[in-house]
Amino acid sequence: METAVLLSGGVDSSLALHLLREAGHRLRAFYLKVWLEEELSFLGDCPWEEDLRYAQAVCAQAGVPLEIVPLQAEYLEKVVEHALDELRAGRTPSPDIHCNRRIKFGAFLDRLGGVFAKVASGHYARLEEQHGQYRLLRAADPVKDQTYFLSDLDQGQLGQVLFPIGHLPKQEVRRLAAQYGLPTQDRKDSQGICFLGRIDYRAFVRARLGERPGAIVDRQSGKTLGTHRGLWFHTIGQRHGLGLGGGPWFVVGKDLEAEVLWVAHEAQEEVRLRHRFEVGRPHWISAPPGEGEVAVKLRHGPQTTRCTLSPLEAGRLLVELSQPDPGVAPGQHAVFYQDEVCLGGAVIT
Repeated sequence: METAVLLSGGVDSSLALHLLREAGHRLRAFYLKVWLEEELSFLGDCPWEEDLRYAQAVCAQAGVPLEIVPLQAEYLEKVVEHALDELRAGRTPSPDIHCNRRIKFGAFLDRLGGVFAKVASGHYARLEEQHGQYRLLRAADPVKDQTYFLSDLDQGQLGQVLFPIGHLPKQEVRRLAAQYGLPTQDRKDSQGICFLGRIDYRAFVRARLGERPGAIVDRQSGKTLGTHRGLWFHTIGQRHGLGLGGGPWFVVGKDLEAEVLWVAHEAQEEVRLRHRFEVGRPHWISAPPGEGEVAVKLRHGPQTTRCTLSPLEAGRLLVELSQPDPGVAPGQHAVFYQDEVCLGGAVIT
């Protein structure tokens, strides 16, 4: 059977394809076309055609067929509308997590219908099988590690995927891409949210939700410091983009009814820092962790914080941090780890 390769036009997925080809896999590449690439192109540079040209060049060099898979409707329904609903409710969504669970390794796998041996991507993560169970392991490169974004995958999905570059540091990926003369060897890494590409996030939110001005208020003194253009443009822990003097100021809360954005000065640590929070029903990749400490990531990046988990009613968990964090935002995913193993995650409530 063939192995399917998700090809984005970037260096990571290009090298993943090349390594699999060298290992003797029979390959077919797929470029996933999403709805925003054309409909919101007026917002800025969204060069999906450029990405596709690079993907085509990589496949031509490798002698691998490439298919374009339109998934606009699935993206709109399963990722974009969910993200917009979360923003309207004052929360901070994690669309890339939903993108991987519901689209790349969800709707796309459904389209394939089980006719491929595996589906490979250029994600920075590793897999390990033990006694018929798959463990999701952090990548060799702690900065590029993407297990945070893959934490919602289940055993069925992990059993179908390959991450050919998860054992490589980014520098080695670049070196190998140059050694093999890949067309994408000098392309910059994508920094955007999965369905936006290079479109500016604030421009996207403004185009879909508009503006709804309100007051920016000092949480400690109650003094109005300025005006915001909409609560959905801001998230807990945000510092930049507030337009306030005498700072630095940080977002610490939202009042949806009054349209108030609460902020606190850097010096007001007792207002800014959170020692504990609750999460909804967690998704565990395999068995739930036992008693004792685990580590948690509250956002993508190398940093983790030790924490303890305590059960609450209705499947919720209380998370108590060993070190307080200023950016605990409802709607975001908290992702849990035991050493290098990604255990799963849950939405902060």
